[in-house]
Amino acid sequence: MTHRIGLAALTVLELAPPDMVSCAHAAGFDAIGLRLIAATPEEVQHAMVGDTPLVRETAARLADTGLPVLDIEIFRLKPDTVVAGYRAALETGARLGAREALVAGNDPDEARLIDSFAAFCALAGEYGIGANLEPMPWTDVKTFAHGARIAAAARRDNAGVLIDPIHFDRGGSVVTDIGTAPPSRLRYMQLCDAPAERPRDTATLLFQARAERLMPGDGGLDLAGMLRAVPADLPLSLEIPMQALTRSMPAVARTRQMLDKTRRLLASL
Repeated sequence: MTHRIGLAALTVLELAPPDMVSCAHAAGFDAIGLRLIAATPEEVQHAMVGDTPLVRETAARLADTGLPVLDIEIFRLKPDTVVAGYRAALETGARLGAREALVAGNDPDEARLIDSFAAFCALAGEYGIGANLEPMPWTDVKTFAHGARIAAAARRDNAGVLIDPIHFDRGGSVVTDIGTAPPSRLRYMQLCDAPAERPRDTATLLFQARAERLMPGDGGLDLAGMLRAVPADLPLSLEIPMQALTRSMPAVARTRQMLDKTRRLLASL
């Protein structure tokens, strides 16, 4: 397997974007993921859209380290979303060299969501960026099969569906579902682990996904099965928030350990 391995922003959300780049480089990653738009109102808001000092510093760190940007996030498609409003963020992502964008489907009207996702794909395509719909069990796109169906219906070459192992499992998807989508729909994949037992309430589900995941090989998810089912060169992004460990282990040491465990897992397949 020849997966390039990137570091997702959520894994080191305690760092500002330029420091995320430096961390990923120091820990030995092949790429970095950047969060240009905060996922929740409670999250720290960084001025990462447009020609801001933070964007310029991030661009400088990328140039200094030579580290490429795998993906940018997070683009939510809601009932009232005006897709054109994301142009500035996508333009910023292109400036930083991003290849992929992470999209969340927060619209219960599937026909409207397909239309807005297709429009987002078209806009992202202007900047050479792929659009990856991420199924999450608390959104309106809960399973891999549903995400793949929307990506296919969008009829855009750059439309993809993203596998995040914890969401994949908690949403009820199984490894054989992956084969129902053509390999071209798999543009990159996130990686993490989690306990085999699924949370029984939404609060625990959200807390585990957003704050306390496990490093690859330390949990009970079928990571080996998922990795065998995707292309051998599919880029991987380690999205492993561990808030408790963050308080006692610096980001570089923590992410280097995650990277080492990922490489061991890949070598065992």
